Amino acid sequence: MNLTLPKLDHRLEFPSPQHALVDPDGLLAFGGDLSVDRLCLAYSNGIFPWFSEGEPLLWWSPAVRGILELDNFVCHKSLSKLARSGRYRVTLNHAFEAVIHSCAKIPRTDQGTWITDAMIAAYIRLHKQGYSHSVEVWEKDKLVGGLYGVSIGRVFCGESMFHLKNNTSKLAFYYLVLWLKKHRFDFIDCQLPNPHLNSLGCSTLPRPTFLQRLTQACAQSVEPQCWQSTTVSDALQP
Repeated sequence: MNLTLPKLDHRLEFPSPQHALVDPDGLLAFGGDLSVDRLCLAYSNGIFPWFSEGEPLLWWSPAVRGILELDNFVCHKSLSKLARSGRYRVTLNHAFEAVIHSCAKIPRTDQGTWITDAMIAAYIRLHKQGYSHSVEVWEKDKLVGGLYGVSIGRVFCGESMFHLKNNTSKLAFYYLVLWLKKHRFDFIDCQLPNPHLNSLGCSTLPRPTFLQRLTQACAQSVEPQCWQSTTVSDALQP
């Protein structure tokens, strides 16, 4: 590890994201904790935790940020057909803990096992405080896909998704986009772009532009009913 990397202590603060290392991933600091207050501070400043089991707690602010402008979401014909078919039921905040545990079990050769037990416990606390949310896809009573992330102001910060049936994670993402548009969100923070997200319409912004957009969006509030548990596939007919 770079010896100049700042180490966080008990104080609730981060170095400026502009001090992140110059590599594209933007390693910013290590240490600290995963308390609700620290995580909310991190996300509102364009910072997120990402570390593997056995590593120190690492904090990142990428030099190039992946975002999804909601109007740019690419809904392929097969996905649109799947949404219209009614084969799956899609819900909001019905089974957060089941979703995050399912995401943690999916093998990810590109990212490793970054959803550690500590991360799971932290995001469950965030969910109970109303900051972290899930979208679930059900085949009858079986959970077959979903995603979760963190909502700060009018930004949804995507964390992870999973699927057990073809296209069910994309279906969750599709309904998330519709839901966020309904509630006038600005964009989805996709953190690090990848080919899968790019195929769905993800684009990139340099860190200074992203942070400016983030500050504006975080200053806005959303309606209290936005994150109430509901069946979004009924509320939002494609």
